[in-house]
Amino acid sequence: MTATYAFWLPVVSTGIVGLAVALYVIMDGFDLGVGILFPHFPQEADRDQMMNSVAPFWDGNETWLVLGGVWLLVAFPLAYSIITPALYVPLITMLLALVFRGVAFEFRWVAKPRHRKWDIAFAAGSTVAAFAQGTMVGGILIGFRVADGQFVGGPLDWLTPFSVMCGAGLVVGYALIGACWLVMKTAGGVEKEARRVAKPLLIALVSFIVLISVWTPLQFERVAARWFGGWHMAYLSPVPLTTAALAVSCWRGLSGRHPTVAFNAAVGLFVISFVGLAISTLPYLAPPSITLWDAAASPKSQTFMLVGTTVLVPFVLGYTVFVYHTFRGKVRAGEGYH
Repeated sequence: MTATYAFWLPVVSTGIVGLAVALYVIMDGFDLGVGILFPHFPQEADRDQMMNSVAPFWDGNETWLVLGGVWLLVAFPLAYSIITPALYVPLITMLLALVFRGVAFEFRWVAKPRHRKWDIAFAAGSTVAAFAQGTMVGGILIGFRVADGQFVGGPLDWLTPFSVMCGAGLVVGYALIGACWLVMKTAGGVEKEARRVAKPLLIALVSFIVLISVWTPLQFERVAARWFGGWHMAYLSPVPLTTAALAVSCWRGLSGRHPTVAFNAAVGLFVISFVGLAISTLPYLAPPSITLWDAAASPKSQTFMLVGTTVLVPFVLGYTVFVYHTFRGKVRAGEGYH
C-alpha cells in the first residue's frame, strides 16, 4: 500500500468516528432532552405525550453510538486502550444510565398506574447519561497521562471543575434540543410549555458555550495555539459567527410559527460546537501526545471496516429516513405509537 493511502486512511476513519458520534449526539440528544425535561411536566397525560413523541425513534438513535465505539476500537486500538481506562467511571456511568432509561421507557407503560418509579428512572437516567457524556468531553480536552503507549493516570483524572462544567453544559444543551423537539412534534399544552422553557435554556446554553470557549484556551496552551496562533483566528472566525447566527435563528424560531427552524438551529449549535471540539483536539485522538496516525490500526483492518461500513450504513440511513418520514407530524394528547 502506498504511503498516501496509509496517510489518508486514518483521516477517513477519524471522519467516520466523528460522524457517528455527531449523529448519536444529535439524534439521541433530543430524546435524552425529553427525559431531562420530564420533572418539569408533572401531569401524566403530558408525560405520555412527550414519550410518544420519541417512541418510534429512540431505539434506532443509539445505533450510532455503537458504530462510533466499534470504529474506535478497530481502527484506533491504541487510542481506545488509553481513553477507555482514563474515562472508565463516566463511561460505565453513562452506559448504566442508558440502560435504566431504556428499561424505564418500556416498563413505564406496563406498570401503570404504579409507574412513578419508572418516571424517576427515565428522568434520572437521561440526566445522568447526559452529564456523564459531557464530563467525558471535558476529560478528552484535559488530556491523558501516557507513558510507553499506556494510560498511567488515575481513575479520577477526568474529574475537574472544567469537566463538571462541560457535563452541566451538555445537560442544558440536551434539554434545549429536547424542548425544541417538543415544540416541533407536540401540540397543545406540552408545546406551549416547551416553547416557554426553551428560551431560558437557549440563553443558558449560549452562556456555557461562551464560558467553555474562554476557559479552554486559557487552561490549555495547545488549544490557544490552535485558535489564536498566526492567522488561525482569521480563518476560524466563521465558527463563533455561525454560533451566534444559529442562536439568533433558534430564538426567532421559538418566537415564530415555524418550530422546525428552532429545532434545526439547535441541532446546528451542536454541530458547530462539535466542529469547535474537533478543531481544538485534532489531530490528537488522545491528547496531548497520541495522534490519529500514532493510534491507527493496520491499513488492512481499517479497510475491512471501511468496506463493511460502506455496505451497512446506507441501510441504517435508509431505515432512519423511512422512520422519520413515516412518523412525521405532531403528536397530540391521547395519540401515540406505543
